[in-house]
Amino acid sequence: MTEYQHTIGKEVIFDGRGLHTGQMVNVVIKPALPGHGFVFKRVDLPEHPEIKADCDLVVEVARGTTLESNGIRVSTVEHLLGALFGMNIDNALIELDGQEIPILDGSAKPFADLLKEAGVHQQDEEKKFFVLEETINFYDTEKDVEMMAIPSDHYSVDVMIDYNSQVLGKQYAKLKHLSEFYDEFAASRTFCFLHEVEPLLEGGLIKGGDLENAIVIAENRLPEERFAHIANLFNVSTDGINREGIVNKVEMRYPNEPARHKLVDVIGDLALIGTPIKCKIIASKPGHAGNVRFAQKIKKYIKEKEKNEEVPKYDPNQTPIFDLSKIEKILPHRFPFLLIDKIVEMSETHIVGIKNVTFNEPFFVGHFPGNPVMPGVLQIEAMAQTGGILVLTQYPDPENYLTYFLKVDNCRFKNPVKPGDTMIIKLELLQPIKRGISWMKGAVFVGKNLVTEAELTAKVFKP
Repeated sequence: MTEYQHTIGKEVIFDGRGLHTGQMVNVVIKPALPGHGFVFKRVDLPEHPEIKADCDLVVEVARGTTLESNGIRVSTVEHLLGALFGMNIDNALIELDGQEIPILDGSAKPFADLLKEAGVHQQDEEKKFFVLEETINFYDTEKDVEMMAIPSDHYSVDVMIDYNSQVLGKQYAKLKHLSEFYDEFAASRTFCFLHEVEPLLEGGLIKGGDLENAIVIAENRLPEERFAHIANLFNVSTDGINREGIVNKVEMRYPNEPARHKLVDVIGDLALIGTPIKCKIIASKPGHAGNVRFAQKIKKYIKEKEKNEEVPKYDPNQTPIFDLSKIEKILPHRFPFLLIDKIVEMSETHIVGIKNVTFNEPFFVGHFPGNPVMPGVLQIEAMAQTGGILVLTQYPDPENYLTYFLKVDNCRFKNPVKPGDTMIIKLELLQPIKRGISWMKGAVFVGKNLVTEAELTAKVFKP
């Protein structure tokens, strides 16, 4: 069944204090077009710079997930991203007039409530999932973190936490499907241990932290003098806190609330991959640092797979669409300047040509004769000739027309082409041909390796 992208039905507006900065921040979440993804916009700064929710832009994970682009930061993004992803939203613009997303009650539920009220709007563009075909593993032996993504027909998450805590014990949480997110996971609050948070409070950090937006855990019973000190740090009376266990006098919203919150963090941090994935995530003792590194590993894997999928499949035994004799009837080029041997694939919008590079090429005589490498300009010419056939065959009498190339943009040479290589040359029209002008994206592959890419603009005319 086809799944479509989603955005929110209307704007969402809220405000609150940042956990670490303590500053009041106003946030507006706006609907966005298909393919937009999640983007943060700092409306308090000149020119309103934008920062994409991208794991490669993460610069800090010590007390939350912080993004930075061109020196501009947005921090503590994980709960909001978890809510957006968990509510099946793909595209949103998040405008804020400060650096940090408000902590609110320490869970994703206030965000999810607002998103639910705004409505989830189905868009008219298909949601393109990456379907995992093999297991991806991540280990951090120093922090004893283990995470893996396993092939599955839908997204699910399993989390286990173990802090050697007598209060928490070992905890497990399991999200079988995103449809469970709102009712079973969104309300789980962030948690911390008193021995971790005490020096931060004493140092004037976590300025927006209090007993209303986090579960604070004390492993051992606090002696009287320290008990009063802790109450003072949290700006409450000693009647408002416990001496041991859960310091703030609150009921757990779920028996395994900490594990469920860690699961929300995993969802939020992995949303930074930027691509919806069909897989099962299993995480043991996850934290923001491991989550982000795992997200980066998955993103890199996806990019490599997508790059390989762009490589045309070439079978040298297949009958070509155009052999050399047919190519010569369309193109005016001849030896030694005819740089394609055959066309093996072609549609109205793309073409694939082949060039077998031999040691006997005339340009090898004078171009690095001791270490023969095909000149880059000739690789571009081979692209141009291949693209020329694509463009000329749009006409009923291509032999009566010529193609002149007007411009080459975004040209990159990534790997050398040497004798013995088979160049697979792919050209795609980036837009329909208008008034004889064509704009094409070209790529040259040797095996699965991209060696050259460029954008070519050409004009067809009748001499």
